[in-house]
Amino acid sequence: MTSTQTPAPIKEFTPPVTASRPSARDRGTRLLATLFLAPTIVGIVVFTVVPIVGSVILSLFHWNVIDDPSFAGAANYREAFGDSTVLVSFRNTLVFMVLAVALQLLIALVLALAVNGRMPMWLRSVFRSAFFFPLVLSAASISVVMKYLFNQDFGVVNWLLGTVGIAPVPWLTSENGAMTTVVLVYVWQQFGFSFLLFVGGLNNIPKEIHEASSLDGATGLRKHLSITLPLLSPTLLVASVVGIINALQVFEQPYVLTNGGPGDSTRTVVMVIYESAFEQLRFGEASAVGVLLFVLIMAVTALQFRLSRRFVHYQ
Repeated sequence: MTSTQTPAPIKEFTPPVTASRPSARDRGTRLLATLFLAPTIVGIVVFTVVPIVGSVILSLFHWNVIDDPSFAGAANYREAFGDSTVLVSFRNTLVFMVLAVALQLLIALVLALAVNGRMPMWLRSVFRSAFFFPLVLSAASISVVMKYLFNQDFGVVNWLLGTVGIAPVPWLTSENGAMTTVVLVYVWQQFGFSFLLFVGGLNNIPKEIHEASSLDGATGLRKHLSITLPLLSPTLLVASVVGIINALQVFEQPYVLTNGGPGDSTRTVVMVIYESAFEQLRFGEASAVGVLLFVLIMAVTALQFRLSRRFVHYQ
């Protein structure tokens, strides 16, 4: 008996896959993209990364510019945590951040909803330009003008209040009044940025959604709370993140308006950094406070993005 063997299947020949070399056009496109990105990357490295790393290193030394720096280790950080002025400045900055950002977002949102309503296009453009204009002005120059307007003795604000029988308010000479004034001046200048963000966000909401909600009986405040705010939540996140980062670094308004007073009621963290570095020549201690402020900003920003998973709704 002869056995028959099944012939082995013939494997198909598959040519090896070779990576195609980029064409000259692709190489030119990549080179052009690199050239366009290079200035931004260099700017970030030179003006952001290098100063941050330098501040961290400098915070470990005692240095007054005149003498050679001496290694201090964590002494500058221990001194910062034990300095009552530094602790008060962090408290003031956090209080200012909460008040200023909340008021800024509220005013910007209300005005954006009003401007986005039914009005002629030319009038809408006028309001947009008027609300954004303070943002292009110098914060120091605005603060100088506001310091005269809020003066207790001859300021225009107290004069206007006096016309309706209200006694002069110590805007800049009392603790509560000083913080209130700094917040009002800061918000007046900064809310234009959030306003433009909200206007853009409102324009991106499909009109069909509002029309459908009107057919379902939603009107007025109910429509804004149930439809507009959820759809505007990504813009709210961006505006709040930028607003908090800027508020934690406030300097010009309290420095010009009150110089941190009365007492230390309006002294902020950046003011402490400025005074330690450029008035007392304690650059190591100032860098340590700056590093702590950087950590605080990063922590608050991370917390915002963490919470945004629950409250931000993308279309």
